Amino acid sequence: MYPDEDTEGSFAHGGGHAQYFDDVSMSRVVASVTTADSYLLGRRTYEVFAAHWPHASAEEQTLAQPLNSRPKYVASTTLTEPLGWRNSTLLRGDLGTSVRTLKQTGNGELLVIGSSDLVQSLLEEDLVDEFRLMIDPLLLGSGKRLFPTDGQARPLRLIESQQTSTGAILATYVPAHA
Repeated sequence: MYPDEDTEGSFAHGGGHAQYFDDVSMSRVVASVTTADSYLLGRRTYEVFAAHWPHASAEEQTLAQPLNSRPKYVASTTLTEPLGWRNSTLLRGDLGTSVRTLKQTGNGELLVIGSSDLVQSLLEEDLVDEFRLMIDPLLLGSGKRLFPTDGQARPLRLIESQQTSTGAILATYVPAHA
């Protein structure tokens, strides 16, 4: 949420999302992170989080405590073990097979945070059970894409929505076939 947080592809609007957070949206973020039993992260998100959350300030401990203590699974073809952030495991082999195994053998909710490339790969494997989105009242026309550009239609069903005081929409969708 900083201006230089992700400048990939010459993206010049980093940090713009922060202005749309209010108490309602922060409550939702905290609830998502604190109720998850484990986390699935892409390499870039893992590296940013691993550099920040183990050293989080006292004010950030509501998020830091679960992120630091609960299992984290990292999808990466470039990282090697051992991973430096406590309770982190590198997924090995085929991503789809690894995530299916986690979903079958895991206890509770496996939450993906950020990780747009990972989300696209999970969508291609039909491994996303729910989307929790914050849609900001801003059109950029550039930046990272959360959804694949493969032309495939993936119908969704809205199960919850709420407007924030900043005009953002908090929406939860599930695949329509679920």
